[in-house]
Amino acid sequence: MSMCSIYKHPIPGIAALTVAGLLVFSAAVCAVETLDPAVLTAATFTTPASGADAFSLPAPRLTAEQILQFADGRAQFSEPWGAMPKPTVVWGLGPVFNEDNCAECHERNGRARGPVWGQVAQRGTIVRLSVAGRNGDGGPLPHPVYGDQLQTRAIPGVPAEGQAVFTYETREVAYANGDLVALRVPSIEFARMNYGDIGPETMYSPRIAPAMIGLGLLDAVAEETVLAIAAGQANTGAPGKPNYVWDYERKRRVLGRFGWKANQSSLRQQTAAALHNDIGATTTIFIQENCTSSQATCRDAPSASKCSSPGNCNAKDRPEALPSRLDNIEFYLRALAVPARRDVADPVVARGETLFAEARCTACHGPEMKTSAQTAMAAAADLAIHPYTDLLLHDMGDDLADGRGDYEA
Repeated sequence: MSMCSIYKHPIPGIAALTVAGLLVFSAAVCAVETLDPAVLTAATFTTPASGADAFSLPAPRLTAEQILQFADGRAQFSEPWGAMPKPTVVWGLGPVFNEDNCAECHERNGRARGPVWGQVAQRGTIVRLSVAGRNGDGGPLPHPVYGDQLQTRAIPGVPAEGQAVFTYETREVAYANGDLVALRVPSIEFARMNYGDIGPETMYSPRIAPAMIGLGLLDAVAEETVLAIAAGQANTGAPGKPNYVWDYERKRRVLGRFGWKANQSSLRQQTAAALHNDIGATTTIFIQENCTSSQATCRDAPSASKCSSPGNCNAKDRPEALPSRLDNIEFYLRALAVPARRDVADPVVARGETLFAEARCTACHGPEMKTSAQTAMAAAADLAIHPYTDLLLHDMGDDLADGRGDYEA
């Protein structure tokens, strides 16, 4: 069987591929060049692989050096963190956290599932918190006790912040033709709050971890492209607007493009923020532990940011996720392939595409973008991609609003 034939079927054992195996898949030029142009979702970043690991493959034709970094990043994406130095974990978990590795929220790089009735937020569901006002960078003002994200777990000796329990109300909605659909409206109850009442003034927003594919390509879209899309929507019924957020490395306001409200400026900062907020791992971008001033036990806990070894805690502001680790995970996410479209010749699929356009869904869910000529990864430059997004903010109405602002969202 040829490599092209192999690519047309689910590939078993992708998660256990060696570096050599990844190189073979990346170098399979036929995988892209023999595809029908109608199925190309991301130009040369498209993979025809399907199955459970289709979101975890490298973009075709990476160099051998890039494959090595991709493999390192993929291993570190799934590597567990721990509270103390051990051969099996990375030291630097917490002190308060949500999960102990990236893959726990982004299983096989896919989107997380929302909690069922009565379930607590976990494995990819988190709750952002804030109170009225803005911080010094123009973003949401964190809760004075619980910070900007509820951490539901903690290392031994440190109380977790609390739990968010989800329940749902069923609401019927009538379409214009009289059809009724039942939708679920989530409700959150905060329980076992170990640092006091969260308070009725708290604004909160539940978030579900998104899929990881295509992020590097969205990072490669020029700001001018996004602003041109916004200008073209100005006189439509659902105009989008850009979000401008704080970039902590460049120390200035820039276009936001990642997160559910476009509240992160780059793939690198999004990665560092997830390490910090979800795992409790510090980086050169977010160097302080995620403990608030009201959490003395959390602040005083021994951690890799303060200790070169368990008995030597005279260090200060040590990044727990070393720059090389941040670089590797960022590159892994940047270089992920995007699965090809399926069943494009099916009349039902074609009819759905026509209806999608006729309903003007494409006004916001733009079917095509072009990446910039100047990109962090040369292979991502000047590509026609099909992300079905415009990277803009849209007012979806009060029924879908969570009431928590985020920069200009």
